[in-house]
Amino acid sequence: MKLITKIYAILPVFLQNTLISIYGFYWKKQRLGNKFYKAIPTYKQHEKFSKKQWHEYQTTALRKLLIHAFTNVPYYKEKYSALGYTLQDFTTFEISDLKNLPYLEKEDLRKFGTTTLLSTKKEKGNFIASSGSTGTPTKIYFNKTFHQIWSAIYELRVRNWAGVNHKMARGMIGGRRVLPNANAKAPFYRYNYFEKQTYFSAYHLSEKTAVNYVKGLQKNKVEYLVGYAMSIYFWADFINQQNIKTPKLKAVLTSSEKLTAPMRIAIEKAFQCKVYDAYSGVEACGLISENEYGELLFSADTGIMEILNENGKDVAFGESGEVIATGFLNYDQPLIRYRIGDNVQLTKDQTTKSGVNMLKIETIVGRIEDVILGKDGRKMVRFHGLFINLEGLKSAQIIQHSIENIEIKLVVHTNFNKKSETIITKRLESQLGKLNVTFTYVTNLPRTKNGKIKAVISNLH
Repeated sequence: MKLITKIYAILPVFLQNTLISIYGFYWKKQRLGNKFYKAIPTYKQHEKFSKKQWHEYQTTALRKLLIHAFTNVPYYKEKYSALGYTLQDFTTFEISDLKNLPYLEKEDLRKFGTTTLLSTKKEKGNFIASSGSTGTPTKIYFNKTFHQIWSAIYELRVRNWAGVNHKMARGMIGGRRVLPNANAKAPFYRYNYFEKQTYFSAYHLSEKTAVNYVKGLQKNKVEYLVGYAMSIYFWADFINQQNIKTPKLKAVLTSSEKLTAPMRIAIEKAFQCKVYDAYSGVEACGLISENEYGELLFSADTGIMEILNENGKDVAFGESGEVIATGFLNYDQPLIRYRIGDNVQLTKDQTTKSGVNMLKIETIVGRIEDVILGKDGRKMVRFHGLFINLEGLKSAQIIQHSIENIEIKLVVHTNFNKKSETIITKRLESQLGKLNVTFTYVTNLPRTKNGKIKAVISNLH
């Protein structure tokens, strides 16, 4: 894979597009197949469930998951046996009993995710890593069945609720480095022929480059846009400031960062369409998505989402709390009571205009990061892959003190190799250009008032 990446970096644009299209063809086959098309009508029918039917569905799904985990996943067998649980206990388990099971911490997932957290009966599949924005990334195991069912739910509850589908031409701004060089020249996008996907770089957005991004929309006849909320907002803001004419899109689908009201207004103005927000994460153990009425609903067939206060108690409707997720779909690497690290606020009035009886969310708090500014005016909050595959690294934080001076705080284990500082610096400079990078080793990273660690901090005015 490293060799392919090196070769890709020196190829002309048309050959890069060819490689991306081949890669896209592979992933299209992974996501869209028999299981995908069979799941669509099944999960569509779920949207008509009553609250009683949802309770029965979730109870049955939870028991099935726990029996499987206790029987086939060594991590849970050991944990739950130590607490006195037997297999028989899970045959009569209730949703309210979940609070008696221990949390699955992110550190547990990092430590055991590729070993004892895997089912002894797992199907053939692949690991997909998170961005690793605050240090060691998590690795989530996807087999083809899980991937296609998850894709079907995304199709129904994200794309279809926004009035679009997977067959339409889409634009995307995500973490993938389609332009490896920080000083790359236009065009700032690449094209995946097999999925009609135009992939825009999240790392080259600036006042000067924004117009070239719009050319990508026009050239490839993009119908809807998907990606990081902040990156899409930066682009929209540049468009609005310069009055750049853009084609009218059908929808913009945002994720990964908190979408504020001003961000929504700017994006809708720039692309002349409605914005639909969503929340899931690479862990795929729960989906929140926005429908045509602006209702953020939790898809109860993806798992159970507990919203808890600092004392581990359920919050009341109208209040906010920490998300504890139990996913129903991934049997090869079950995530049970997983502390995903984000907060949401429940809506006080749970009635819906859509008539869909799912848990209604007022606000997805998600990640709120500062903006890092490059010397050429580019803006970014995401640093995908900066800390991936660095042995001994526990967590990290990026702090910008001036345009050219970046501090990186590291929390490490004893086996961390200081030569990794050079790797981190090169990766950062491949996104922002030449910088003065200093490293500070700390015992813990500071947390905000709500207990979260900010991956990115800017001290610029």
